[in-house]
Amino acid sequence: MDVKGKTAFVTGGASGLGEATTRRLHGTGANVVIADMNWDKGGTLCKELGAKTAFALVDVTKTETVKAGVDLALKEFGAVHILVNCAGSGWASKTITKEAPHDLDVFKKIVDLNLIGTFDCIRWAAFYMQSNQPNEDGERGVIVNTASIAAFEGQIGQVAYAASKAGVVGMTLVVARDLARSGIRCCTIAPGTFDTPIMGYMAPGMKESIIEQIPFPKRFGRPVEFAMLVQQIVENPFFNGETIRLDAAIRFPPK
Repeated sequence: MDVKGKTAFVTGGASGLGEATTRRLHGTGANVVIADMNWDKGGTLCKELGAKTAFALVDVTKTETVKAGVDLALKEFGAVHILVNCAGSGWASKTITKEAPHDLDVFKKIVDLNLIGTFDCIRWAAFYMQSNQPNEDGERGVIVNTASIAAFEGQIGQVAYAASKAGVVGMTLVVARDLARSGIRCCTIAPGTFDTPIMGYMAPGMKESIIEQIPFPKRFGRPVEFAMLVQQIVENPFFNGETIRLDAAIRFPPK
């Protein structure tokens, strides 16, 4: 699918991997709806990028805001062709400690945000994508999800995060098969360690330790590299039903 002239709905689109994706798709000629909980960052990014952008105040754990955001995209640009799910968060807590078991409400919250929120955006966007005019390949839409390599080798304390991201990986092929007859593709990117704002809270020594474990290139990933893969998935019509690791060949150790 040619990005130019299409409309993309990017959740978590005001910061980190989502912001890089917003910038990349907009720079390639797409209309972009920045769907985010941060009104200030989202509004500022819209003003910076100018025409062909809109901001939707979206909390992916609240389905009414997801639908309202997709409705805004339809109102502003007439259709949604591309969905990129970047909204999500992590949590560090072991299954048990000497004091107590893992907080079940926290586990539910992470699954609600990372897995159920992703699926909610998929179902609403795909519902409207099926009405798009198909291109010459019969294609009407593209969905790109964000998982993590923690889905495959989650570290100690990542049980909630790893479970939620493994769920995203697990539904990718099923969604692709479900939506095949509508001409909608679905893929997932599983990033490794990326230089996003959340890494600013990490101690320098910890950063250096992680970098030492990365085979090549020996550095954190750059958000623009994630955005480049999003664009390639959208533009390459044979990418479908696949989860792609983007991790410089790192494999997480237990801790």
